[in-house]
Amino acid sequence: MITKCLFPVAGYGTRFLPATKAMPKEILPILNKPLVQYGVEEALAAGLTNIGFVTGRGKRAIEDHFDVSYELEHQIAGTGKEKALEGIRELIERCTFSYTRQIEMKGLGHAILTGRTVIGDEPFGVVLADDLCFGEGEGVLGQMVRLFNQFRCSVIAIEEVPRDQTHNYGVIVGEAISDNIFRVTDMVEKPAPQDAPSNLAIIGRYVLTPDIFEILEQTEPGKNGEVQITDALLQQSKSGCVIAYKFKGRRFDCGSVAGYVAATNFCYEQKYLKDD
Repeated sequence: MITKCLFPVAGYGTRFLPATKAMPKEILPILNKPLVQYGVEEALAAGLTNIGFVTGRGKRAIEDHFDVSYELEHQIAGTGKEKALEGIRELIERCTFSYTRQIEMKGLGHAILTGRTVIGDEPFGVVLADDLCFGEGEGVLGQMVRLFNQFRCSVIAIEEVPRDQTHNYGVIVGEAISDNIFRVTDMVEKPAPQDAPSNLAIIGRYVLTPDIFEILEQTEPGKNGEVQITDALLQQSKSGCVIAYKFKGRRFDCGSVAGYVAATNFCYEQKYLKDD
């Protein structure tokens, strides 16, 4: 039974400067809801109620968001504005939140290893809030938890990307188990288009088994001098099994301005224009 989900949120968000100079990129709103809240809602829908954050300097707003604001709630009590807080109140009531700091930015693998103190020796989900995902009928993380319960090994979410974009992603090669499930045989971190072994790119959703921590401890810095989760997952796939899942749904790269705008337009259409 998976109950824990890790959110690595220590990054600087340099692609959104100057907005992120004093504001965490994970708090940037899609309509009237911060990016990170969408991710926590997805985790809760998948049954993951213990939420851990790997934070860094300047990220206090994330902690404040998932806490009660007594002054604000007193000011709007009894007014129509209270309804706007229903979603975040539900998360605060149903989830527990833990925080640890990543002192140095040494890559996603290092961030996940830093989260070991809040995860312990259990399988867990990982959500990168930059990747805003909307599942078809069921959230992407929920789909992956079901697969974990079937295969009992690490599960990574993938999607097909244009060949000229492979340098932005970890890319997998795998043996097809079904149309959308692959047993990983190889991974390459951010390959040039001409070197990419496929166009199946890893996106920001993972379900990981706890042995990944020991592997990360032994993983040397790779691309860009950072500890890459792809390198650790490749080692895990060689000694056991890693499943790659082409999820059912839609994903927006909200770490880029173009993806952020596309996600905002999509959510606006779904919320305000759906019935028109």
